[in-house]
Amino acid sequence: MSYGQDTARQAAREILTEFGVEAAPVPVERIIKKKCIRLQFSPLDEALSGMAVIKDDVAVIGVNALHHPNRQRFTMAHELGHHILHREHLIGTVHVDKGFAVFIGGQRAMLRDEKSAEGTDIMEIQANAFASELLMPSFLIEKLIDLSSFGLEDVDQLNALAKRFKVSPQAMQYRLMAFN
Repeated sequence: MSYGQDTARQAAREILTEFGVEAAPVPVERIIKKKCIRLQFSPLDEALSGMAVIKDDVAVIGVNALHHPNRQRFTMAHELGHHILHREHLIGTVHVDKGFAVFIGGQRAMLRDEKSAEGTDIMEIQANAFASELLMPSFLIEKLIDLSSFGLEDVDQLNALAKRFKVSPQAMQYRLMAFN
């Protein structure tokens, strides 16, 4: 079951077309501002990635200013996904996206909250699919690499591609795995 992931990816592709995006990195901040959504960066609790709300007809995306810029980009794209896909759920209600920190191989990683990590919250699944397609569009990935010969285990190659798209290597790895 896709939980509306195809619809979410299509919505992201429509945004990319609307804004004439033809190269990486995708200018997610510019897109948000052109969509008349107020973007606010504030130091938040470490576990809080971002939030989305519409109050008094003002759309707002809040982003944790303490997170890495790549994480902030994904949060912005994810919250934009909520504004595009779930607008009616944001009116007068603050939608908060929490993550939690874990250590993987000695490296600190921010993961989604337990419900999101389980892959059971349909709105979160859709917002993640939207964010992935927005920041790492299929058409740009296919232009840059030969998917049939790209090695997901090649750390240098993965890091270089992630750097080009201004996303984390983990986000790029998950995105590329979706092609298989």
